[in-house]
Amino acid sequence: MNNEVTCKPDVKGFFDPGTFTISYVVSDPDTRRAAIVDSVLDYDPKAARTSTQSADAIIAHIKENGLVHEWHLETHAHADHLSAAPYLKEKLGGRIAIGENIAIVQRTFKKILNLEPAFATNGSQFDHLFKDGEAFRIGKLEARAIHTPGHTPACLTYLIGDAAFVGDTLFMPDSGTGRCDFPGGDAHMLYRSIRKLFALPAQTRLYICHDYQPGGRAPLWQTTVAEEREKNIHVHDGVREEEFVATRNARDETLDMPLLILPAVQINMRAGQFPRSEDNGVSYLKIPLNQL
Repeated sequence: MNNEVTCKPDVKGFFDPGTFTISYVVSDPDTRRAAIVDSVLDYDPKAARTSTQSADAIIAHIKENGLVHEWHLETHAHADHLSAAPYLKEKLGGRIAIGENIAIVQRTFKKILNLEPAFATNGSQFDHLFKDGEAFRIGKLEARAIHTPGHTPACLTYLIGDAAFVGDTLFMPDSGTGRCDFPGGDAHMLYRSIRKLFALPAQTRLYICHDYQPGGRAPLWQTTVAEEREKNIHVHDGVREEEFVATRNARDETLDMPLLILPAVQINMRAGQFPRSEDNGVSYLKIPLNQL
């Protein structure tokens, strides 16, 4: 597949103010085939209780617009929200997919969490593992998975027609880029991944996974390659790799761990499934002390 714009998908964003996450429904306007990108399962950390309001809003949109759902696309194993992919799959069908390097994340966190020996670290919990550069379709829309590691080793960007869903690789220009201090993160890799995205056509629409509303502005989630190259506060054109790495690492040293990192990673690396219930019928999460 080349870099030419082949089709313009319809994109609907859903902003979750609790986690500052934007989920997307991307669809082919001709065939009405659709995919969901980075869905959210609502989670109350005080009670360790989940709910489905955010996912239900996506279901309502898909049904109201007569869309046929095909894919649940995860840009990475998120550390700040839980995936609703299994719930959405139950309600809508479709396949759950992520990048093949999820296996690296699984191996890393299996060790940190001392998970059961039977926990598989080959990505088999997902319906499909995308390779770098792998092409697929959503209706008539040409799509491609692009490996963009740095925030995590398994991060993917999904280029669907003229729209790229970049996960936490890039934020809006006034917010910069994703952090690189999680296990397996690497600021050098993130810089090179961003330069790969900057090689896409200037008019390519970029859809981000989080917006933290700097200065209290309203949430935003769509930008372009041209705008990022000109205005991104961390990595605009002219910023060299070593300069970016120094800025990113210094910034990361000031950041707290995300509130939901431990429940989120444990569930998301299982393709959104909860850990197996114990003999009392209850599923439990693990809290490793002094590890992150």
